[in-house]
Amino acid sequence: MEIREIRPEEQDTWLALRQLLWPDHSMEDLKREQRQLLAESDRNSVLVAASPSGQLVGFVEVSLRDWAEGCTSQPVGYIEGWYVQPAHRLAGVGRQLVHAAETWAASRGCTEMGSDAELWNETSRLAHQALGYSEATRLVCFSKKLGE
Repeated sequence: MEIREIRPEEQDTWLALRQLLWPDHSMEDLKREQRQLLAESDRNSVLVAASPSGQLVGFVEVSLRDWAEGCTSQPVGYIEGWYVQPAHRLAGVGRQLVHAAETWAASRGCTEMGSDAELWNETSRLAHQALGYSEATRLVCFSKKLGE
């Protein structure tokens, strides 16, 4: 498996993988986020896992943040999104992607990494823990419409 930065001609495949990771997001929102990630390449990177045939089977989106839960240094590397196709899970692909994201962040001066997972996503929580990440906090968000 080759882990490398995404190539311009692979953006449609990356978009399809993003849709699998975030099925509740609109295609318009996913495309907008893609454009933003690529436009801010000094603070973001998209790393992909490519099979020997060149097929993309996973990706990790990593960024530099000023702050992250549980971290005390600045900047902080942050895993914004991480996905491996089910047929390629439990084969070390996710580990390779996360390691590449950590290497990218370290090369930009980071000494810590952050990430997140939905409370219901036990698979993601366990994967993070298996890679040495510890739970920093649990968060419940609230909202209220004003004037109604």
